[in-house]
Amino acid sequence: MANLKITQRKSAIACNPAQRATMRTLGLRKIGQSVTHDDSPSLRGMIRTVEHLIEVTEDTATEGARSATSSE
Repeated sequence: MANLKITQRKSAIACNPAQRATMRTLGLRKIGQSVTHDDSPSLRGMIRTVEHLIEVTEDTATEGARSATSSE
């Protein structure tokens, strides 16, 4: 399963409470902060809710580290 790196690019101050709650659920509190999550349909739904506030990239570095540790 792929990992997604999510970075907050804009403030959630002027957004509705549901969008602010989604940002907190994703683990984002400050502009420029990044978190990594496993890709899932529920995560994709949260990303769609706040897509105007975040930047999403596929995180391949973490995926390689996990496969290296699991083979030992």
